[in-house]
Amino acid sequence: MPIKVTLKLATSLDGRIAMPSGESRWITGEAARAQGHRLRAAHEAILVGVETVLADDPELTVRLGEEGRDVAQPLRVVLDSRLRTPSSAKVASGNTLILTATEPHPVGSAEVVRVASADGRPIIEAIIGALSERNITSVLIEGGGQVAAAFISAGCIDRLEWFRAPILLGAEGRPCIAGLALAKLGNAPKFRRLSAEPLGDDLWERYEAVR
Repeated sequence: MPIKVTLKLATSLDGRIAMPSGESRWITGEAARAQGHRLRAAHEAILVGVETVLADDPELTVRLGEEGRDVAQPLRVVLDSRLRTPSSAKVASGNTLILTATEPHPVGSAEVVRVASADGRPIIEAIIGALSERNITSVLIEGGGQVAAAFISAGCIDRLEWFRAPILLGAEGRPCIAGLALAKLGNAPKFRRLSAEPLGDDLWERYEAVR
């Protein structure tokens, strides 16, 4: 069964996910963050790049209080080309899969797997293959910009869940999507908006890929 890939973005109005220093907590408000946890609960895996782990030390778990009492925790997946995830990281425990392009070594109790790579980074097909081998059918990508760009460029994003806060961070802020190397406007990936609704002061927009 094909894997459904959803990209979740929590940004300023101008598409920035952090200050130049990396400060990002919290761009969006409590209601948007709660909906983000519901999205986690609706997916079998949550995927981030190692830069997100190093900057934020996220748990990548579903935390919804009583609402999430019976929810199974998704598999946590970290893309870590050079295996820089520290054993002290919150994700360096069971129910975590670290995919790397280098020789594996233990990282806490996480599972570490070397996959095929290009230019020193795991290739998207190998990442999808590793998840398929574990019977994962849905994955939620939560960061960062390089990971988002890689999956978009590979044409692997099926849905966008975009939470926009009513703030502006400017060009100095860190972009939610890194460079796509588009030669012309007609090559831009296209999406169809499904809905847009306020969540507190934030706006939650949902899109599906047009293929």
